Amino acid sequence: MDSSLTFRAGIKDVIPTVFGYIGVGLAMGIVANTSHLSVWAVLLMSLIVYAGSAQFIIVSMLLAGSPISAIVLSTFLINSRMILMSMSIAQYFKKESLLQNIGLGSLLTDETFALSMNKLNQQLKTSWLHAANIVAYLVWAAATVVGCLLGNLITDPNQFGLDFAVVGMFIGLLYLQIITDRSKSLPTQLWVVLFVALAMYFLMRWVPGNLALIFATLLGCGFGMVVDHK
Repeated sequence: MDSSLTFRAGIKDVIPTVFGYIGVGLAMGIVANTSHLSVWAVLLMSLIVYAGSAQFIIVSMLLAGSPISAIVLSTFLINSRMILMSMSIAQYFKKESLLQNIGLGSLLTDETFALSMNKLNQQLKTSWLHAANIVAYLVWAAATVVGCLLGNLITDPNQFGLDFAVVGMFIGLLYLQIITDRSKSLPTQLWVVLFVALAMYFLMRWVPGNLALIFATLLGCGFGMVVDHK
């Protein structure tokens, strides 16, 4: 068993990732403030919903007066990719209790999932993933609240490049995945990245972006199995 994946190591490993949370969280809080949501509403949304893209959609739909049923359905569709991610990571925690798995799955995000995938050459531990999840959770909530408080001072978050923060964060995670995964050759990984990018590009012409992301992910998994088998 690898003892390096401790709770303290989880905090250290997730720190570079949460800088992206700060940028996007500030933007989220600013947008919520301009949509006339209170600080308490923003905090509760971040603690309960805890999904950046979904929270942006919720704010815009609330502002447009959309029915609750439509908001709930949209949130579910946007975050349905988490079902795939949770299923993928659950296999590494089969020996853990149901309560432990619920805790891990409840706070799992795209970023902590990607961070976990970078650690597959070691044995994943619940303490490490709990630390990464909790730090990300608290930083996100704090960033959205601060953004809401600063909302009166910043009317256009895009002028500071905050809208690119999450994109830059995922580029960094992808780079780390490529350079640390020794089980697959570099050409294989690059072919899969190119295939998913092209699939996403063409799928977005016919289906909504979040559904296109799910389909592109499934197609990419299938393509990766074929390429790796060859």
